Amino acid sequence: MSHTPAFLTCTDLSFAWPDGTPVLDDFHLTVGPGRTGLIGVNGCGKSTLLKLLAGELRPLEGRLSVAGTVGHLPQDVTLDTALRVDEVLGIRETRTALHAIEAGEATEENFTAVGDDWDVEERALATLDQLGLARIGLDRTVGELSGGECVLLRLAALLLARPDVLLLDEPTNNLDLRARRRLYAAVESWSGVMVLVSHDRELLERVDQIADLRDGEVRWYGGNFTEYEELIAAEQEAAERMVRVAEADVQRQKRELSEAQMKLARRKRYGQKMYDTKREPKIVMNARKRAAQESAGKHHTMHAEKLAGARERLDQAAEAVRDDDEIRIKLPATQVPPGRRVLTLSDLRLVHGASVTGEWELRGPERIALVGGNGSGKTTLLRTIVGQVAPVSGEALTHVPTRFLPQRLDAAVLDDERSVVENVARFAPHATNNLIRARLAHFLFRGARADRAAGTLSGGERFRAALAALLLAEPAPQLLMLDEPTNNLDLASVRQLTDALASYEGALLVASHDVPFLESIGITRWLLLDGELRPTTAEEVRESLWHA
Repeated sequence: MSHTPAFLTCTDLSFAWPDGTPVLDDFHLTVGPGRTGLIGVNGCGKSTLLKLLAGELRPLEGRLSVAGTVGHLPQDVTLDTALRVDEVLGIRETRTALHAIEAGEATEENFTAVGDDWDVEERALATLDQLGLARIGLDRTVGELSGGECVLLRLAALLLARPDVLLLDEPTNNLDLRARRRLYAAVESWSGVMVLVSHDRELLERVDQIADLRDGEVRWYGGNFTEYEELIAAEQEAAERMVRVAEADVQRQKRELSEAQMKLARRKRYGQKMYDTKREPKIVMNARKRAAQESAGKHHTMHAEKLAGARERLDQAAEAVRDDDEIRIKLPATQVPPGRRVLTLSDLRLVHGASVTGEWELRGPERIALVGGNGSGKTTLLRTIVGQVAPVSGEALTHVPTRFLPQRLDAAVLDDERSVVENVARFAPHATNNLIRARLAHFLFRGARADRAAGTLSGGERFRAALAALLLAEPAPQLLMLDEPTNNLDLASVRQLTDALASYEGALLVASHDVPFLESIGITRWLLLDGELRPTTAEEVRESLWHA
């Protein structure tokens, strides 16, 4: 790292997608040294902002300044499976030259390639060891690693490069608890500028400040996520109190306006009576009538303005109250009767070595958590159940309509070129457009949002669209299998997912490292895949993964 303090600055920044969908407009941001947790609802532009800061996207307008070198870990880490570990770490050329010198090829070209980096292998191995990857070495290929190991390897490459600014987008995706513990330690030891986007509460407890991106602006909160929640709770309590005060003021102004109108009406009737009985000279009565009309007009205007002002204050107070929508749906067609056979695994041996001995069954509307370390075979088991991967031996039989939501939402689940409505229609070809739109509204895709192309959605929105497509499919799925469903979801979206699954009446099989999420969706049985499939508990999962 350089000795010049690093920082990030955005001034008058604007960005929109090619279809014209705005993301940021006249945006301002300054980030200095320390760990910043960037949070906000899905679709607010967090990942887009990181890509702009990393130089992977160009703003339409405005200025973006970065003092220092930048490293970026994106949400979805994709690496060429043929690459070697030392290539991913960016040390292949230096390492080759070093080995050549050690073998007696002391050429100028080799010395230039090595430079001052004579301890490159030691530093690389130490970095891998820091992240729990010591066993993979430098000569293996990416194709031999699990998804979680690929994430850690990409992070190792960034740590080895020692950038001044580190941008992390959902870095705990695909990581088991042991791997997360190592990532937490790496984050805590970071001394430069760090901006991290995450739904992982444990990770957000380790930041110095929270940047809340909402409605195109950033609000800053000092401290970690718990302190942020306490401040937000206090803010919301004050905002709701202001709404109640403003509502009372509106009602009072309505009453005063009504009372004023009644008084003016009585005066008008009295004046007309005086005019009709001609008790005073006509010129005097006309003068009084004009004065009364002017007074009535002024009183009406005054009270109307007070009412308008009270309503405006109510609108402003209401805007300060957060309204993070919840998914509320009814899915009776997904219901599975208690005891009905849903899934059978018989002497199943997976391609990567894990196995299910004898016969194992899932019956009725059970909710099963599938846990295990990175590379244990959880994803392989799910893909084997749906027929995407053939087993080495044995069989997996599903007895009800089944849908699978994978970690990576490929075209089989969500076609980026099609709108959200069109994607759902692929799975429900007999449903009318109006019916699909009505159902999508419950998944928070209302009006024009349902017409957006899937490729323009944020990670959380894409997941919500895919979940809608599968849950609204024909026939309705009575077994739903989810692979790391909370990846790429903000905290509000995790709550929305929990709401959606609360309405689901079928059987669930969920592979996840997110134990708090699994506990929130009413898991009835916990299974650990560690060579073999065996029963476990949430407590045993935490204990084995944190203290193994």
